[in-house]
Amino acid sequence: QVQLVESGGGLVQPGGSLRLSCTASGFDFNSYAMMWYRQAPGSEREFVAGIAKNDYIVNYADTVKDRFTISRDNAKSTAYLQMNSLKVDDTAVYYCNARSKAAGGDYWGQGIQVTVSS
Repeated sequence: QVQLVESGGGLVQPGGSLRLSCTASGFDFNSYAMMWYRQAPGSEREFVAGIAKNDYIVNYADTVKDRFTISRDNAKSTAYLQMNSLKVDDTAVYYCNARSKAAGGDYWGQGIQVTVSS
């Protein structure tokens, strides 16, 4: 049974930091690229950051570049999103996504709320 479980969300003040985790099970984590998306109320889901299965290639949305860092620990089947200098506009539900064209898999977590507010 495939599962992606996000954790680490919550309420933080502007300028603060949070680290999201996404722990995977039920598939070969090492063979999948991992992405984070987010969806704010009334908005479309948008790409935030992605990391290739080999850990060498990462990319970010322009809105989070230089503030967010994506990483992965294949031994723990976990992906992370370190979020620094958080802004009110970062408030959203954050989703973890695992994708592999070769394996034919495209899996999503249930989402976790991040609220940036004073």
